[in-house]
Amino acid sequence: MKQVELGALRAVFLTVCVYLGLLIAGCCPPAEAGSPSALSDQPKPMLTEAQVNALQKEDHSITLSNKAKPLITKKNEPEATPPIFEWGDPFLKPGNIAPGFTLPTGAVWQPGLWIFGGMRTTGGYYDGHVVNGSAYATSTLNLFANLKLSGTERILLGINPLTVGPEDTGVVHRKSTGTQFANGLNFKVNTLFFEGDFGEIFPNLDPNDNKGLDYGFSIGRQPILFQDGVMFNDTIDALGVTRDTIIIPGLTPDMRVTGLFGFSNVNRANNAHDGSAYIFGIFTETDTAISTFDVDLAYIASSFPAGGDGVFLGVSSTQRIEDINTTFSVNSSFATGNKGPAMDNGTLLLSQVSATVTGSENIIYGDAFLGIGNYTSAARDAKTGGPLGRVGILFAAPAVGTAGPALSNQAGHVVGAAVGYQMFFNDDLTQVTVELGGRKDTNGNKQDAVALGGQWLHALDNRTSIQVDGFLSGRRHGGFGSGLRMELRTRF
Repeated sequence: MKQVELGALRAVFLTVCVYLGLLIAGCCPPAEAGSPSALSDQPKPMLTEAQVNALQKEDHSITLSNKAKPLITKKNEPEATPPIFEWGDPFLKPGNIAPGFTLPTGAVWQPGLWIFGGMRTTGGYYDGHVVNGSAYATSTLNLFANLKLSGTERILLGINPLTVGPEDTGVVHRKSTGTQFANGLNFKVNTLFFEGDFGEIFPNLDPNDNKGLDYGFSIGRQPILFQDGVMFNDTIDALGVTRDTIIIPGLTPDMRVTGLFGFSNVNRANNAHDGSAYIFGIFTETDTAISTFDVDLAYIASSFPAGGDGVFLGVSSTQRIEDINTTFSVNSSFATGNKGPAMDNGTLLLSQVSATVTGSENIIYGDAFLGIGNYTSAARDAKTGGPLGRVGILFAAPAVGTAGPALSNQAGHVVGAAVGYQMFFNDDLTQVTVELGGRKDTNGNKQDAVALGGQWLHALDNRTSIQVDGFLSGRRHGGFGSGLRMELRTRF
């Protein structure tokens, strides 16, 4: 009985094996003659013998051409916007650089002259309930001649024949004086300075570039801007010497130190000219792993009775915290002589925060400030107003026209803030900014005010843009204010 069962099992087992063999044979047909089997352990060549022979006959030597090949073809080259006049190397255009000539010092100069500028024409109405309301239509014109000597040396000449101090040329109607012609015609030189690098002018003194002679310098009538315009925002006759790329191991990968001596053409904190003022300053900028720090110190000596001597100290840091851009600054002024609108004791604390809105190019920002005492800037141009001008569009003094800011930009005994939203449209050709701001006096003067304003800016072409600004303001004691201005700006 057991033998019968074993025989039956053997029969079933053989039947199953035969069935599986037939099934596998049907799914995996035999390989063609002359080709390796799918289960073979012999390697299959990536190239056939004919392909290998063809590659061996090819010449793989590389020849470098001495002919220039443009990165951008003529078809894709952007349209150039040349200045009024250009001689020498063209401005921002492709092409070969002129060989120039070599000075006895070893410097190679490649002279070029560019003449350029811009005209701004504005009309509008302003009534801030601080001064008498006015309507105006005025223009200003800036012309510059830039004589490029090399990549580091140049002479810049600038004039503004339609503006003298705060006065632009045009027609102004004031409630108190009626309609008048504002005459800003003049032939004054507003900018004239030479700047260069000592090591680049005298390379023969350090042919191996290891003596550290790279000192940048500038001398003449030049714009001076420190602490983002809070401490200095003026055009001054000055000598400045800068040492850049100072590396302090373990502290900073880069540091810049500038020494400044201002000897003429100084406008004080009240935007008034002080012909007797001298400026001495040390200004530093230091990069660290987390922030960029600016530490600036200046002293003004003046024999003008309404001026006064004083010391100015500014410390600021700029950094990115996660996705938020931040700048914090502390600026102080210390009068060592006469006190007044041009020089007084005080401290201004300023905080600026901005961020790009997720999913767009739009920007949201908020600035806050606190003025302790009566802070005064070291130097301010007649057109710049007070040190709070950079807080926002409601505090900024227009650069052309007779309008003032919607909110006072003076920093004495005050606390305030501004929040805004900047939007970009039409491939960034159009910008719209909406801002809400306010300030509150801390010395009991009851000059508290709030304002809501906006700005529309649109580029008509590569050279011309149009801008419209407007605001509504309310004062705690003084009613309401308003303003509207339109500006056409052309660059050439």
